[in-house]
Amino acid sequence: MFFKNLRADIDAAMKNDPAARTRLEVYLTYSGIKALVWHRRAAFFYRIRLRLFARMLSQWAKFRTGIEIHPAAKIAAGVFIDHGAGVVIGETAEVETGVVIYQGVTLGGTGKERGKRHPTVRKNAVISCGAKVLGGFEVGEGAKIGAGAVVLQEVPPYATVVGVPARVVKVSLPPAHPEP
Repeated sequence: MFFKNLRADIDAAMKNDPAARTRLEVYLTYSGIKALVWHRRAAFFYRIRLRLFARMLSQWAKFRTGIEIHPAAKIAAGVFIDHGAGVVIGETAEVETGVVIYQGVTLGGTGKERGKRHPTVRKNAVISCGAKVLGGFEVGEGAKIGAGAVVLQEVPPYATVVGVPARVVKVSLPPAHPEP
């Protein structure tokens, strides 16, 4: 499972970053890849209730990469964190495959509420530099969040949102899937 997830993460980097030259370079030098590898280790220990150790691993990863991911966050294989410095992903966040996250993004909560308090980011969404997505709602499949946006409510699928607070400026049609 480890290598399957790692392969999907590297594939996502190769697909989404025109500067990525080789898979080896991506594996050895991309902080987003390293953060996801450390996150999956920490998440394993969190699931088997070694939570202090899991938190220690996640803090070590933050120190090494500048990317903070809570070990309870659910992150699918095939996520790409580009130039990840300052990325924060909270405890109840969920990130599906194909999502691209740029530097300075926060997937956080809005206060001290209990339960699901961090966003769920559906497949193939793009969250641009410095965006803050705060609350226990969904960012729809294929959505795009503009740089510096502060998102406080649900984002429809294939919508583009910008601003503070974020507002929908465009809704696209889903990509056509050719018949097999």
